[in-house]
Amino acid sequence: MDVQVEPMTAYDPARVRTPYKAGRLLVGPSGEPGRFDGLFVDCPFVCSDGGEYLMTYVGFDGIGYQTALSRSRDLVEWSPGEVVLPRDPDHPYRRYNAALTSVVRDNRLRSDGQVTWLDGRAVATYHAYPESGMEMGAAIIGFCASDDLRTWKDTGSPLRPRDGGAWERGGLYKSWLMRHDGLYYCFYNAKNRTYAGWREQIGYAVSPDLERWERPEPGPVVPHGGTGEFDERFASDPCVLRDGDWWVMFYFGLSFDGHARESYAVSRDLRTWRKSGEILIDVGPPGSADDTYAHKPAIVSLDGRLHHFYTAVRRCEPYHVGAHTMVERRGISMAHG
Repeated sequence: MDVQVEPMTAYDPARVRTPYKAGRLLVGPSGEPGRFDGLFVDCPFVCSDGGEYLMTYVGFDGIGYQTALSRSRDLVEWSPGEVVLPRDPDHPYRRYNAALTSVVRDNRLRSDGQVTWLDGRAVATYHAYPESGMEMGAAIIGFCASDDLRTWKDTGSPLRPRDGGAWERGGLYKSWLMRHDGLYYCFYNAKNRTYAGWREQIGYAVSPDLERWERPEPGPVVPHGGTGEFDERFASDPCVLRDGDWWVMFYFGLSFDGHARESYAVSRDLRTWRKSGEILIDVGPPGSADDTYAHKPAIVSLDGRLHHFYTAVRRCEPYHVGAHTMVERRGISMAHG
């Protein structure tokens, strides 16, 4: 598919720039052995409900992912995370991992991301890997619902890598679930093989009911870039919001220089996307909170200003958390306009 269709001059990039970094982790790992977030935290998703901002994020304890919920009034200070989607040894997919990554919310870019309540339920998406350890095996994407944002039950049919094209057979990653014109859209990134030297690209599926899913395009709609481009290895982790007549997809790219950076693409119809090529959030200088990766976007607005949350990773001297040796510090940071 040709993703170079709409002229970028038609969309003003100043509308999505967030140049002012917090310069620190707003949510970081606890460093407590055995705790859900003992080794690192990852994958922010930000929304609002009941007059306060909410963030779901993923914690890793050496076994697998679990998901916590935190609260804030100002998008800077966040409450301690409460696990809301834990592992479940009796679950067909979540035995080792339960990484909730988005809740259906207000689609508008310049909104507070109010949760969309559908017949009294919030609907979310998660991904889960089938084996213990750091992202081991080919992950699926599942769907769940809650009436209080704290207790979630599975709903709908999962998306599985074996049902897609060759570009996604290695497993499905972080997804973005949204509702538009009576349909659910699930954007996600996937990898072409499960282990060793894979590439990641972004595609999507559509459903009227979370049960019957169709992949409208046989290939990715945002492919990885060419040699030397910032996204030459990965184009990953879509966050899709509406800005007037445009759809904006925030995503990150990984290049062979070992760094991940945030960018965006635009679309008129959710099907055909044009990459901007602009780096919205770059890695910081050595020793900064994001000197290695600035990736995995989550966008929300406060008082008319965009706040761009992302996973920040810094290389560091080895340290120990229980039996685990850590060589990076991974947590959640933010930049604003």
